[in-house]
Amino acid sequence: MTFQIELVSPESISYSGEAEMVVARTLDGGDIAFQPGHVPFIGVLAVWSVDVIRPDGDRDTIAVHQGFVQVVGTKVSILSDVSESADQIDVERARAAKSSAEAALAADKEDADAAGALARAELRLRVAGAEA
Repeated sequence: MTFQIELVSPESISYSGEAEMVVARTLDGGDIAFQPGHVPFIGVLAVWSVDVIRPDGDRDTIAVHQGFVQVVGTKVSILSDVSESADQIDVERARAAKSSAEAALAADKEDADAAGALARAELRLRVAGAEA
């Protein structure tokens, strides 16, 4: 049994397909897995990856920079301003962003913008398989 998943940004549908399971991280509930038959749900997503387990058993991992997840019936909808699959991530740019964010945090440990930039850069590197 499968369900439909769509990952939507303001510009386009960045991912659409069938899934046996979707795993996401919410701000207040930690990691949560959705399977067909899940009760209706709405949650706020953390800066983290969304894993889509397809019917063939393969997994698609997508970097999601916050947003919302909604489960209704046989559909999971994820709304996010930014989402990137591994092949869309510029690894060198992510490494440079990580370095800049770390430098900003070294100068001011309370810099919320730098902390957010660091979390996004680390997520991009993890999804791209280039953690360093």
